[in-house]
Amino acid sequence: MKKGVLLVNLGSPDSPQPKDVKKYLDEFLMDKRVIDLPYLLRAILVKGIILNTRPKKSAAAYQKIWWEDGSPLIVLSKKLQQKVQTKVSVPVALGMRYGNPSIESGLALLNAQGVSDVLLLPLYPQFAMATTETILVLAEEIRQRTFPEMNITSVPAFYNKKEYIDALAHSVDTELKAFEPEYLLFSYHGVPERHIRKSDITQSHCKIDGQCCVTASPAHEFCYRHQCYETTRQVAEALQLKEGTYSTSFQSRLGRDPWLQPYTDATIDGLAQKGIKKLAVVTPAFVSDCLETLEEIGMEAAHSFEENGGEHFKAIACLNDDEQWCDAVAGWINQWSE
Repeated sequence: MKKGVLLVNLGSPDSPQPKDVKKYLDEFLMDKRVIDLPYLLRAILVKGIILNTRPKKSAAAYQKIWWEDGSPLIVLSKKLQQKVQTKVSVPVALGMRYGNPSIESGLALLNAQGVSDVLLLPLYPQFAMATTETILVLAEEIRQRTFPEMNITSVPAFYNKKEYIDALAHSVDTELKAFEPEYLLFSYHGVPERHIRKSDITQSHCKIDGQCCVTASPAHEFCYRHQCYETTRQVAEALQLKEGTYSTSFQSRLGRDPWLQPYTDATIDGLAQKGIKKLAVVTPAFVSDCLETLEEIGMEAAHSFEENGGEHFKAIACLNDDEQWCDAVAGWINQWSE
């Protein structure tokens, strides 16, 4: 039985033009684990409203961060794949949950190399319905339909794995020493509060009340909120950050339903208004820089911080193809493949 690995990231439009952005948003937002409404309501919201208004605005945002060689997220994911491949003895392919290269094309590439035992690694440190879960579900659907003889083993959320924490802490520490901020904000991608409750395997623990995330429970295995706060706690501990010099927030909310709080935009504005002049923001829900890190944080948040009285803003780069991070991924693969 030949082994191989499929790294999976979120994905990107094929270009920053409105037509390609619209196609991408259609696939992304029609995923029932992203917008978890009944199909008809989701279709009305996405196809009837969002796709008639948002693609042009989103395309303008993508155009601000698009690189000469393509989408930053795709380019950086490929660099990660290529570096990891040099450190392992099994084939490593790349797929995206939305857009290209697809999960199916990644599995097909491995299948063509004779791989029948696949390690699926979602490139999300924390588990969430709209990220890890939707990847696992789609990969299994594709396996059953197209590669029934293939066996897939998935890597669980790695938010608390020592190798990941060490790589993240080292990367952040390097930036902090060069920038020397007064305050460090850990900004994670937001999710609706109902997603936290839906992922609660105990059906009773997750109350989002300030206590459930620090009270031991089997629910934490699939609790995005707990895993975000635990990532912050472990990195802060590794860096010996002082209380009051860092905190956690959540960005990128959509719609009127309550999402995880505190919100990043309000937090950043508030820090500036309280007199913080030098702010650094790290985005540990992502391992590859993308629209949410480069434009939303690196441009929009930076501008807002300065508008509210801040003076110096640093968006800390994601792990991308950082050597220690690549070593961590390769180590997990080698441990599995031996």
